[in-house]
Amino acid sequence: MKSAYELAMERLAKESPQESITDQQKEEIAEIEKKYSSKIAEREVFLKSKIQEAVTNGEIGEAQQLEEELSREIRSLKSSSESEKNAVRGSD
Repeated sequence: MKSAYELAMERLAKESPQESITDQQKEEIAEIEKKYSSKIAEREVFLKSKIQEAVTNGEIGEAQQLEEELSREIRSLKSSSESEKNAVRGSD
């Protein structure tokens, strides 16, 4: 007798089967992740130093704007990363 979880997983697999990806696609996805992780880290280092400088100078409004900018840039980079990875997954 199968558990409810097992039945649900079987139903999910039937409704939207998971396509396997090739080794080349895995390598391309890994490169994309590496590239975007580097870009995110670069922006974090740059903007966090600017945020710290603004806080030190008492410019709280400027620091908040920089934090929002950092957040937007990270979201944008993650979105671009996912788009590129989806393009790789979609190509055979």
